[in-house]
Amino acid sequence: MEKNDYQTLNGTPLINEDKSYLKSKTNSDFSKVTYNNILKLSEHRPSLCPRMPNIKVFGGSSHPGLTKLICTRLGLEPGRVVAKKFSNRETNVEINESVRGEDVFIVQSGCGEINDNLMELLIMINACKIASASRVTAVIPCFPYARQDRKDKSRAPISAKLVANMLSVAGADHIITMDLHASQIQGFFDIPVDNLFAEPAVIRWIQLHIPDFKNAVIVSPDAGGAKRVTSIADRLNIDFALIHKERKKANEIDSMVLVGDVTKRIAILVDDMADTCGTFEYASQKLLSAGASKVYAICTHGIFSGPAISRINNSPFEAVVVTNTIPQEENMKNSNKIQDISDINDISSC
Repeated sequence: MEKNDYQTLNGTPLINEDKSYLKSKTNSDFSKVTYNNILKLSEHRPSLCPRMPNIKVFGGSSHPGLTKLICTRLGLEPGRVVAKKFSNRETNVEINESVRGEDVFIVQSGCGEINDNLMELLIMINACKIASASRVTAVIPCFPYARQDRKDKSRAPISAKLVANMLSVAGADHIITMDLHASQIQGFFDIPVDNLFAEPAVIRWIQLHIPDFKNAVIVSPDAGGAKRVTSIADRLNIDFALIHKERKKANEIDSMVLVGDVTKRIAILVDDMADTCGTFEYASQKLLSAGASKVYAICTHGIFSGPAISRINNSPFEAVVVTNTIPQEENMKNSNKIQDISDINDISSC
C-alpha cells in the first residue's frame, strides 16, 4: 500500500486527532497502520467514518437539572466541566474533555447569581472556542438583562445589547433562548438566534388541567403581551382580555384598567415572566372584582424574587404555572400553588 493510501478512509481525510487515536490503539507508529487496522478500529469509533462533528452538551452552574433532562432526551452524557471560584471570587472553568471539531452546546440560564453565571457562560464559550470546537451554541433558556432592551430615559443603558455583544465576542456561533421579553433582542446579534416559544406547552397544560377551558378568557397583564395572548386564545378558540397598567417605577403598579369581559368566567393570566409577582397580584384582584369565577396564572420564566412567594401564597390564584427555564424545586416546596410544566427540555431538544 502506498504511503498516502491510509491518509483517507473511504475517501474521508483522517485528521491529526484520528491519527493519534489510531496510533494509541495499535501501539505502533502511524506509518505502519494498515487499511484493515483502520477499518477495524473505525467500527468502534463512528466519528472516523465518516468524519462528522459530534454533539457535546455542557451545563453551567445555573440549571444542572435542565442539562441532565436535555442530555437524557438526546441519549447523551453531559460534558465534563468544572466551574469554581478563586479566593478573590474570579470564575475559573475547566473543560475536562476534548471538544476539537465538535458541535458544542452550553446550557446556562439567566437566573440565580445572574452576573456570576453570565461570566461563567462567557468563559465556557471562549474555552470551547479556543479549544477548536467546530461550533459553539449558547442555550440560554432565560435571557439575562432582557428587560433592559431599549433606552426609555436619558442615559439609560441598553444592557441586553451589551450582553449580546459579549456573547458574540466570547465566540458563540449560535444562540438558543426561550420567550424573549422583547423579540427585538434577536436583532442585537450578528449571529443566528432561535427564540423558542412555550406556547404549545401552555396550550397543552390548559387543555389537560382546566376541564372547562372553553369558558375561559386568556388575559394579558399588559399591552406588551397582547400578541402572545391573542395567539393562545385563537388556538384554543376562546376570548381574550387585556389589562392596561401604568407603572410609576420598577415593580410598582400605579393603576390598572381591564379591557374585556370576564364575568362568571375562568381568567387565565399569561405573561413571559413573573418576578416579584406584583403585577399578577393586582391583576388577580382586578379580575375577581370584575366577576371572574377563578383565576390562573401562567408564565414562561418564574423568577420569583423578593416577596413573590408570599404574594402567591396569599393570592386567589388556583395555580401559578411556570416552565423549567429556571429551577423551581425550592419555590414549589414553599408554595403548593406553583406548578412546573417541565416541557422545556422537550422543546430545547427538538
